[in-house]
Amino acid sequence: MENKLEINETVFYEGGPARGDLIVNLLFGLTLIGIPFAVGAIVRALWLRFRITSRRISVSGGWLGRDRTQVVYSQIREVRSVPRGFGAWGDMVVVLNDGAKLEMRAVPRFRELEAYIEEQRESRGKAAARTPGSTGAAGFAPPARESA
Repeated sequence: MENKLEINETVFYEGGPARGDLIVNLLFGLTLIGIPFAVGAIVRALWLRFRITSRRISVSGGWLGRDRTQVVYSQIREVRSVPRGFGAWGDMVVVLNDGAKLEMRAVPRFRELEAYIEEQRESRGKAAARTPGSTGAAGFAPPARESA
């Protein structure tokens, strides 16, 4: 008899970058200066994918979509976002506890996704604080308290 642990994970958003980013950069690519931006937008449209669930943020991208990054909410220190395309899409930066940053460009519904990520991050932080004897960020137990 095999004991399988199933993880319940609800997908909040799954998809690629905003279509408006591709359209604007293709129009800008008609000029000589805009060609590199158009190429970048085409590469993002072809191979960049976001997946935001109730447990983690997963970004796959890079050449042919081979690079994959996953971050759980307990690793997130803060979320920053900047609107682009007159607020239709935006760029997000997820700052991790160790100082590393995950950049997500041309995210559609970025305000809604930022609010969801903040909500999940805060609920994970409260759950970790309530758990007695929980481990720290580096995987070590908190220091023992000396009694006087």
